[in-house]
Parts: sequence; C-alpha cells; structure tokens
Amino acid sequence: MPALVMLCACAAAAQAPEQRAPEQRALTPVLRQAPPILPVRRMPPALPARGTVQLAFTPWDNAEAMIVEGIRGAKQQILVQAFSFTSRALAYALIAARKRGVDVQVMADREQTYSGEASRIPDLVQAGVPVVLEVRYQSAHNKVMVVDAGTADGAVITGSYNWTYAAQYKNAENVLILRGNPDIVSAYAANWRRHFAEALPYAEQ
Repeated sequence: MPALVMLCACAAAAQAPEQRAPEQRALTPVLRQAPPILPVRRMPPALPARGTVQLAFTPWDNAEAMIVEGIRGAKQQILVQAFSFTSRALAYALIAARKRGVDVQVMADREQTYSGEASRIPDLVQAGVPVVLEVRYQSAHNKVMVVDAGTADGAVITGSYNWTYAAQYKNAENVLILRGNPDIVSAYAANWRRHFAEALPYAEQ
C-alpha cells in the first residue's frame, strides 16, 4: 500500500504545467530559468621573474616603515587600491608625496570607507588627494600601491596587509615590494585603471 501511495504522488508531481494549480503554474517559468552567464575566466599569464623583492611579515617586521619608504621614493605617481585605510603614518606619507608634486590617486572600498570610524580617507580628501570609491563588488579587497608605473624605478607594493594600524600591530600579515619588473608594474597599473573606470568620485557618495 505505501508503494501505491508513493507511485500516485510521483504521477501527480509529473503532471503537465497546464494541469497544475494556478499557483504552481506561476512558479514554472522561474524554476526553468537558465542560470546567469558567468564572465569568461582567462588563464593568467606567467610573467618572467626579474628585479628584486622586499618582504615583511607582521607583527615581527616593520612593514609600515617599509611601505612609508616606498612612498617616499616615488617621483611621479602613486596609484592606491585600499580595502581598509586607518593608518595615520601611511596617510601622512601619501599627503607628503602629493605636497612634493607626486600624482597620488586613491581608490577605496565604499563600505569600509564609511563604516570605519578611524578611516583616513577623509584626511586624504581634505588634503586634496583625489579619491574614488568602488561600489561594484561585495568587497574591493585589493591592497596595492603602484609607484611610478612606466619608469625604470617602477614598483608594486602589495600583500595581505591592509593600510591599517591593526595590520602592523595586531594581525599576522605579509607585504611585498616588487621592483625592477616593468611587466608586473604595468599589469598592476592596468588593473588599477580598469577598476578606476567603474568607481565613483568620493564627493558623489
């Protein structure tokens, strides 16, 4: 008897849409929708290893001082991508670079910028540093500084390290400064520009 009941239930579930109750027919198109098409994920190229790598591991190494020195060495331009930005030392170093004529541009995660009480983004804006905010992604999680792209002294500063006090003194993080590899610097600069094209000016938020 249980087998007969189960057979009847299966038959009822398999009936044509026009034989189902109105509320069931209304759901049919939704259930049959194709999944969204995902963008094509290209295989990243393997770039040749060249130049030097300076690295730091917090909390043991003074990564913040290493980054400040990298900012101070900039001659033409610094392109910044930030998730969380609360470090006074890094903010002041970027402001000082702008004052000496370096083109400093900052791109930050919108939610982190407005939810963090200690965000240094307003300080940068007040100092005249152009700031745009990323709104497309769940998290704009890049932590990158591209220094003097297109020059012989170009460098990339990146790693897990946010531009924050906690990254230096409370967290286990890593930072790399890649120098002497124009291909890597160009790739990071191109990625910065790709994100910049979709970001919104800070003043419009």
